[in-house]
Amino acid sequence: MSAGLIRAVGLMSGTSLDGVDAAYIETDGERVSRLGPALTFPYDAALHTDLRRVLDLAPSLDPADPFLADVTARLTQRHIEAVQALGQPADLIGMHGQTILHRPDRHRTWQIGDAALLARATGIRVAHDFRSADVAAGGEGAPLAPAYHAALAHDLRKPLAVLNIGGVANVTWIGPDGRLLAFDTGPGNGPLDDWVERHTGAAFDRDGALATAGKVDATVLARLLADPYFARTAPKSLDRLDFARTLAASGVAALAPADGAATLVAFTAASIAQAALPAQPLRWLVTGGGRRNPTIMAALRTRLTAPVDPVETVGWDGDALEAQCFGFLAVRTAAGLPISFPGTTGAPRPMTGGAIVTPKP
Repeated sequence: MSAGLIRAVGLMSGTSLDGVDAAYIETDGERVSRLGPALTFPYDAALHTDLRRVLDLAPSLDPADPFLADVTARLTQRHIEAVQALGQPADLIGMHGQTILHRPDRHRTWQIGDAALLARATGIRVAHDFRSADVAAGGEGAPLAPAYHAALAHDLRKPLAVLNIGGVANVTWIGPDGRLLAFDTGPGNGPLDDWVERHTGAAFDRDGALATAGKVDATVLARLLADPYFARTAPKSLDRLDFARTLAASGVAALAPADGAATLVAFTAASIAQAALPAQPLRWLVTGGGRRNPTIMAALRTRLTAPVDPVETVGWDGDALEAQCFGFLAVRTAAGLPISFPGTTGAPRPMTGGAIVTPKP
């Protein structure tokens, strides 16, 4: 391995609560030298249910609550197993943890996961707590992927938009001069997943079948798009449950299952299409679980003027991208390089972030 390169494993557990992604990367924190194997370790049904309960309880949850401690230990064990299953020799692990509360307006963000336990179990240094310093300084603490998107897109034509559709959707706009603007555009898969689970028992709308069978309710959609979040200027960020009140007041609950699904897909696509960017991108590259939903992708292609493609069309791995990102950010943390910027989180200046735990016996 060349001098300056660090072998890292990135770990990401997203707002969809479906599992932990692990990916191997070699980088100096500025350019990506090599991408290695990646995998996903799904959460069992009990852990998924308990994580969802933690999300619901988080605003009033005591950090010392025994239930939270139990869930954190089980979550961390899945992270340990993911690293072990990946089987790659590494110098550093980047552990994002599971976000259970994100309230940057109150200077608070909370990710769970025991970095010290992960370091002890693997014998590898662990970088974690990537968002707190940014939020404490008045930033949004999210999104953190833009620096990695820019590194991957070094040789692509710009302006370029990289759209991640997870539980929440966020965009990275990369200008021809390397300028970055990033923010959460609005809902991703979260409201749709919750709707489908409530009405069918399935975890998500496989192949977009339910939404395809429905019809968008224009009145409900207009109410959803009237949420005050969309009037805010970027950078801005969301918690997965931030639209709960708007959804409850919109009338979507009165719709038939298929019509509700169709309307929620339209909500995601319309909020992305109305996102204010400095210039129209030449192309939209889509990552996250939403790229696998043909109904969401079709809705985006209808509403956006530039081509919309999954990131795989340029050789990226959309399933591994976020995990790779936190391996990349772990290396930047170790090198003292900034991971958030005024144009990506609203931080007052380019900011370092994260903390590193060294294994102890």
